[in-house]
Amino acid sequence: MFASPAAASTATTTVPPLAAEDIVLLGMPLWGWQIALAVLGVLVLAVLARTIWTPTVRSLRAWALGNIVVNAGIAVTGATVRVTSSGLGCSEWPKCTPDSFVPIGTEHAALNAAIEFGNRTLTFLVLAVGVITLIAVLRMTPRRRDLTRLAVIIPFGVLGQGVVGGITVWTDLHPASVATHFLLSMVVTFLAVALYVRCQEPEGTPRISVGPMLHTLSVGLVVVGFLLLIAGTVVTGTGPHGGDAEAPRWGLDLAMVTRVHSSLAWLTLLGALAATVIAFRTGTRRPVRMSSVALLTVVLLQGVVGYAQYALALPESLVVLHVLGSTVTWVAISRLYFATSRLVPPGTPLSADPAMEDPAGRDGERSPAEPASGL
Repeated sequence: MFASPAAASTATTTVPPLAAEDIVLLGMPLWGWQIALAVLGVLVLAVLARTIWTPTVRSLRAWALGNIVVNAGIAVTGATVRVTSSGLGCSEWPKCTPDSFVPIGTEHAALNAAIEFGNRTLTFLVLAVGVITLIAVLRMTPRRRDLTRLAVIIPFGVLGQGVVGGITVWTDLHPASVATHFLLSMVVTFLAVALYVRCQEPEGTPRISVGPMLHTLSVGLVVVGFLLLIAGTVVTGTGPHGGDAEAPRWGLDLAMVTRVHSSLAWLTLLGALAATVIAFRTGTRRPVRMSSVALLTVVLLQGVVGYAQYALALPESLVVLHVLGSTVTWVAISRLYFATSRLVPPGTPLSADPAMEDPAGRDGERSPAEPASGL
């Protein structure tokens, strides 16, 4: 039988999607450029890491900040993978396809394969920053056990993210494994914030540096903030952006889980507002005041983005922006928590440490100082 003219026209104008190996730039496949950029990034980090042989507080703090940025950043690129349905652009792990470590012969379109493969190559940069930071901490004289513990956990956490990422692929992007992958990134980010704050303090015992109400509120914000992250992953696992059209979904009511997530967000906002008021009324140190203001600002902006994406039926760009806001909110919560205490050498009264006093000469604390919870 002969095809109709309309069918023949459709057949001649339909263009199959490009395979990953079909995209060639300057004689090199796109995946080759991605590998080259990852290698170049690691080499640049190695050159910058010359400071680790004689680390200073300033250089170590810079590398700790780098850990915060890259671990938060890879969570955002993971969201990009999800909203573009690129989660199975590499269908295997640790290989990309059954026969190759690079996207050759993948069943997905070139863009999907490039996005997923690019996210995988970024892991090497995140790991490189973690390893460099660990070497810097080990080179410190005298070596600090508290910083060493943090610096050891961070790169192993990145490796753990890779393993969970593999499980995510093996389970065809099951929402539980996707959620675990994101939450592990947030745990590593929390530890990176701890390293960033503690590396500029002397080795010692954590002591509360604010009034008990503000410190308790900061602990509560950490708990509520992490519950907020968990609720966000449940919304993600129920909503439309699963990372692939065939990815399993949780059969929950999207409106209901969104309301739970929203309630936790409002609770976080109230906590941030209360922390800001208490910080300014009790005359705490400037880092505490600035951390509380930063948290309040970020939560307000995050709320605007959250309600906008819900009203607009979850557009991809706002979903990625919301994930970015989630990571920044978590960093702000972590920073406030660690700002409410300081490390004090054994036997040193908190009030005897000049760094503890703000320009007004008071810090809003009780005397004598009491032990603080956490790192």
